[in-house]
Amino acid sequence: MAPPDAPAAPGRADGGAAVAVALTDGRQHLAMLEQRSPWRVLFPRPERGDLDLAVLANTGGGICGGDRAGLTIRAGAGTRLVVTTQAAEKLYCSTGPDARIDTSLAVEADAWLEWVPQETILFDRSRLARRIEIDLAETGRLLAAEMVIYGRAAHGEAWRQGLFSDRWRVRRGGRLAWADSLWLADDVAEVLASPAGFGGARATATVLAVGPGAEALQAGLRDHFAAGSVRASATLLNGVLIGRLIGPDPQSLRTELARHLGWLRTTWAGLPDRVPRLWQI
Repeated sequence: MAPPDAPAAPGRADGGAAVAVALTDGRQHLAMLEQRSPWRVLFPRPERGDLDLAVLANTGGGICGGDRAGLTIRAGAGTRLVVTTQAAEKLYCSTGPDARIDTSLAVEADAWLEWVPQETILFDRSRLARRIEIDLAETGRLLAAEMVIYGRAAHGEAWRQGLFSDRWRVRRGGRLAWADSLWLADDVAEVLASPAGFGGARATATVLAVGPGAEALQAGLRDHFAAGSVRASATLLNGVLIGRLIGPDPQSLRTELARHLGWLRTTWAGLPDRVPRLWQI
């Protein structure tokens, strides 16, 4: 389980979960499961013709300032696994301390891992420092997506003040292949509204495809983006295919993200054109 760099503030949650799957004699099985309150891992029956599914559930209902979470997923050699969350992750207003979520994803040789959590919602005055560390073998494949909504759009609330630090690191074969960092702090409403910033967007998403064959997806993904209803682009760097989506309507962006993920898993891995059922509940 990926430990946070510092303990949670007194009275705050300090939890997490770790899941590892392995392949033995041609059968995939759970090799490790660790759960620390308020986090739990569920294993619902996968849809017909689809892969094993692990569902991360935050039984606390959301994350407050000062909370810490460490999430670790490992797909052993030759395994195939989909990981999502039970619901959107809500970041509540903080009185000062930052919440921290550290995620570690490992994909071993010839394995396939999908990291497709539901969206993160930043309430006004929430503060989140998020770190995502990804380590792949040269022949491992990863399809990952993270969506962020700035403010509770359904309640007419904007994200005006707060902190969002988002740090991604991707390594293939032990070598750094892609690094990305975002820092939004203090008067974030100005950055979100500025034409030189987010241009009035209320939601963004990042999509990654990493591993053998990912490079060949770039042109098709750009065409798929162009046929959609939100602004999106795709870039290839050191064998890492990066997709970005941005838009003023979170629901439209979420719908488009699901459509693109379905296309990617079908085109790249021959899997059903869909996201986990929990996305539709």
